[in-house]
Amino acid sequence: MVIDGNFPTVVSPNPENAEAMTLGMKLGTRLNADLVIASDPDADRLAIVCRNAKGEWEIINGNQTCMMFCWYIIANKKKLGQLKGNEFLVKTIVTTEVIRKIAEKNDVELRDCYTGFKWIANEIRKSEGVKKYIGGGEESFGFLPFDKVRDKDSPASICLICEIAAWAKDNGKTLYDLLMDIYVEYGFSYEHTINVVRPGKSGADEIKQMMVDFRKNPPTELGGSEIAFTRDFQSLEQTNADGSVVKLDMPDTSNVLQWFCTDGTKVSVRPSGTEPKIKFYVEVKDPTMRCAGCYERCLAGAKEKVEAIKQSLGL
Repeated sequence: MVIDGNFPTVVSPNPENAEAMTLGMKLGTRLNADLVIASDPDADRLAIVCRNAKGEWEIINGNQTCMMFCWYIIANKKKLGQLKGNEFLVKTIVTTEVIRKIAEKNDVELRDCYTGFKWIANEIRKSEGVKKYIGGGEESFGFLPFDKVRDKDSPASICLICEIAAWAKDNGKTLYDLLMDIYVEYGFSYEHTINVVRPGKSGADEIKQMMVDFRKNPPTELGGSEIAFTRDFQSLEQTNADGSVVKLDMPDTSNVLQWFCTDGTKVSVRPSGTEPKIKFYVEVKDPTMRCAGCYERCLAGAKEKVEAIKQSLGL
């Protein structure tokens, strides 16, 4: 609580790093709090920690946060009769596909965009006065629930998550219970990011070559899952398993590859634009989650699947 721009109590003041939440969780334990919420110094990202079924602290990741926000915004607007049929949500291409299922089931348009809120803001601008933006986010702990600000906005998002937690509590649930309910209705999903760091000029060359190699010799399977189609955002083409090609409608090209499997597995790969690393975003599904009690089993199986995918990619 002492203002210090050196942030001496954490290794990094980024709430994406679990370590940054340690002191907050200790205070939350002393206060017997339901939630611990943090933002980063420029107040755009937010992290949420809630109580799980055992009453222990559980860090909600960026995909789960975005998923809960989108679910609640739709459910609340539907209850208030505010869904007019012209609303849309936006997510980045590396963010969980569960949000797509939520949107489709509730007849709300979902748009995919590149990583970074300038692309979400671009979608708002394109449809201003024609369609109504009701929310958008990305897996890296950023969300924008309104269209007044054109960047990820933690103050507004913190207000929203507190509203969601209060709504859940009024209905005899916790945020964790709500998350489990969403998984049961829309399917379990586990997301994991793999960062391969390659510093220096030689590292940059190696990362560049990795992308070239993936394009020339794409994986034939991912952890035993058959690939249904590949999206290359550099050529803006989707290549299906039968060899047919479909053009992708995006505002610009980007050095990103995605592989979608028949069982819902999704792997995205892109070089970082700011750090000497190449990032792999893995999403694994499990359709067998029928109740909250299945979560730990599904999670363990998904983590095994991620390890198998890493082998398929030579990581």
